[in-house]
Amino acid sequence: MLSQYPVNEISIMQKFTLFFTISICFSMAACGKSGTVEITPGTESGTTGPAIPTKGRPASIGIVGDSSNVNKTVTGGMVLMGGGRDVDAAFKWMIDRSGGGDVVIIRASGTDAYNPYINGLGTVNSVETLKIDSRNLADNDTVVNIIRNAEMLFIAGGDQANYMTYWKGTKIENAINYLLNEKKVPVGGTSAGCAILGGLYYSGENGSVTSPEALQNPYVNTVTLYNNDFLKAPYLQQVITDQHYLTREREGRSLVFAARILKDWNIATKVIATDERTAVCIDQDGKAKIYGDYSDTRPYSYAYFILTDITKAPEQLAASKPLNWNRGGKAVAVYEIAASVNGGGAFNVSNFNQAEATGGKWYWWWAENGVLNKKEQ
Repeated sequence: MLSQYPVNEISIMQKFTLFFTISICFSMAACGKSGTVEITPGTESGTTGPAIPTKGRPASIGIVGDSSNVNKTVTGGMVLMGGGRDVDAAFKWMIDRSGGGDVVIIRASGTDAYNPYINGLGTVNSVETLKIDSRNLADNDTVVNIIRNAEMLFIAGGDQANYMTYWKGTKIENAINYLLNEKKVPVGGTSAGCAILGGLYYSGENGSVTSPEALQNPYVNTVTLYNNDFLKAPYLQQVITDQHYLTREREGRSLVFAARILKDWNIATKVIATDERTAVCIDQDGKAKIYGDYSDTRPYSYAYFILTDITKAPEQLAASKPLNWNRGGKAVAVYEIAASVNGGGAFNVSNFNQAEATGGKWYWWWAENGVLNKKEQ
């Protein structure tokens, strides 16, 4: 069948269609192992186009502002962000604590989309993105010095297994720990970047485990846990984090993580879990507030603080058997806080004292024959 268009018009239309298709595909790239595309400004994939290296600055794929170093007075703090759309209020919280100094974003994939986004949220000297996707770059002294000179550090989303592969045991690891514990600048991360901030962490190196998979077989090979061999964030050495929490129904898998840590390492771990569009902001004294855009019409914006008890071990925790962790329907205590633009609730991460928690609700969670159960206290 002949087309209604002359040959030269077909060529033009084909070129337009090809260009449009490539443009759409390109903007959807770099979405990490989770399979979810993040397409808002400053999200974990970034959408501003190909990364162009900055001359004379290894790993740098873009800088906004003054490349000359400044020294500003900072106030420490941490941000645990749950992925998805970024939380403006949490970034403003970090910028305030940075003293308006140099902001550095580190990642192993993606673009420099955070640069204009963060620069537009407050007054800073510069915002620079470093794409550190090899151990050679992670041991490069120029890259390390850019990080050490930062007054604010943010770890983008992506794949935490890459962060382990490229950064663990390198000078970059030491530089991040220097910012956390000596220079005490505000440090945050979203999605995979949040996952590695706990002293205890889930790597996802064998693929992402779902709650049903973990609950039915707590020792499935996709449950890959590590114990304090990477970052040393204040107050988080006995904490494991989880992200995209309600959106991807990860409550069950975090219960399995906690059970495994209790049995395998005899640690009564704590879990800090954040949903998408949610950020737990922890100040220098360990006091946390929850920022996000919760509303009655958009309810998925909560954070969860999960407490285990060393005297309440799971009744059944074995390979290829469903988790039984009942303890009379009181296996773990869980505090749920709804986020707000101005910071919802309060929780003391320095001691996890239940009596100090405000603005939320306490629940009991337990697992019976591989099924998660909940009830309000």
